[in-house]
Amino acid sequence: MINRVLIRIKVVQMLYSYLLSRSEFKIIPAPDTTATRDRKYAYKLYLDLLLLILQMSGYEISGANPLRGVALDKHLNRNLLAKSLNSLDELRAIILEGRKDLKAFSAVLPDLYESIKHLPAYRSHIRKKKVELKDDVELWISILSSLLAKDERFITAARTDVDFTIRGFESGIEMAVDTLRGYNDNRQLFIQARNSLTNSLDKAHELYFQLLALIVEITKAEAQRLDEGRNKFLPTDADLHPNTKLADNRLAKVLEASPRMEEYIKDGRTYWTDEPIFIMSLLNKIRSSEIYEQYMDSYRDDIEEDCEFWRNIFRNIILPGDDLAEMLESKSVYWNDDLHVIGTFVLKTIRRLAHTDGGEPTDSDFLPQFKDDEDRNFGPELFITAIDNFDDYKELINRFVNTRQWDTDRLAFMDIVIMVTALAEILNYPAIPVPVSLNEYIEIANHYSTPRSGQFINGILYSVLHYLKEQGKLLKEIEK
Repeated sequence: MINRVLIRIKVVQMLYSYLLSRSEFKIIPAPDTTATRDRKYAYKLYLDLLLLILQMSGYEISGANPLRGVALDKHLNRNLLAKSLNSLDELRAIILEGRKDLKAFSAVLPDLYESIKHLPAYRSHIRKKKVELKDDVELWISILSSLLAKDERFITAARTDVDFTIRGFESGIEMAVDTLRGYNDNRQLFIQARNSLTNSLDKAHELYFQLLALIVEITKAEAQRLDEGRNKFLPTDADLHPNTKLADNRLAKVLEASPRMEEYIKDGRTYWTDEPIFIMSLLNKIRSSEIYEQYMDSYRDDIEEDCEFWRNIFRNIILPGDDLAEMLESKSVYWNDDLHVIGTFVLKTIRRLAHTDGGEPTDSDFLPQFKDDEDRNFGPELFITAIDNFDDYKELINRFVNTRQWDTDRLAFMDIVIMVTALAEILNYPAIPVPVSLNEYIEIANHYSTPRSGQFINGILYSVLHYLKEQGKLLKEIEK
């Protein structure tokens, strides 16, 4: 029942929330013009150190790379910490503006690079079976505090700056270390986000049954309304002999008798029994509609008509109305976004139940939570893949955003999340055609981001995919 359309939406939503809330490396703001000489030099060295981490991790900082020709260590090259730093717009701007060429350290950098391999922290680091971001953070903190802060070659190179001060040098090292320490490895936050994704998919399946249970509760409310009319002090002839067609609706009786619905209805798991005012409000709207009038006046008397009545009520009154949306918002944070998709599954189920001929429905008449195990695993796996490759995919996106003369700072973050998720799917799920993935994420962008997002995302993704195709990194056909 929960198809990949809804799963993709959930993954984008959870990824967006997770990435916004997780701790990031934050660049310390530049000091103002009234700052002391110590403070000004500390900030210059601070930026130099962050850029040196990138350079020693295999990233190009300037045209004259002192490590060019040096065999790059596999444990340092493009490490997770450097990838995260490289994704910071502030550092990228410094590099692109050419403000820093790090010439002062060029002569000593190759020797310092080799010295890293003799640090106890490095030897401990390379023995880890699986290196996580926090491990890279710990290694680079040790490199800064145990090597660069104490190495006479590095200190001598730093002294060539006319603004150098001892206090500024020490403060610059401390600032860089504090920036790295300020990063939370987000493991607990990731677990929470991953659990929230699973929970939101479970809640979507629950909404499916809650909406079907709504049919039962509204029908019961109609029967109660008629019974109260019969028992009035001075009942009219219409009160004593009411039209009971809705109260006797076969679809409601079939649903109530179904073992699949029993836990939601008979065991009190449906929310609607505690919302009599809401149920009566919906019933009154139904009774004042032309759909209700035509149904009650019809001479037909079969379950097909009863099901068609509820299909029309859902399509025209319940699903489009604000009352249900407001009620669902108070019950679950997930449900308003799910309502449109789950509503279509409810309509499909009602159509299936029209063929039960009033008998007890089988399990096949209700939609399962997932079509198969592949669909069940699709959401969690896509979520993890998008996180693991976020920096790399964002770097690809930035390459083509820049060539199109867009300011990356002005991009909606939701657009970035959507594009990263789309690339995670296209590059890691060979059985899903590229056009299918593109169309789905463009639709998500049109609905959840800015009015121009769909067209913009389409253009950027096509540019990225054609580039990957040329590089031999994409084996799928881009268009069919």
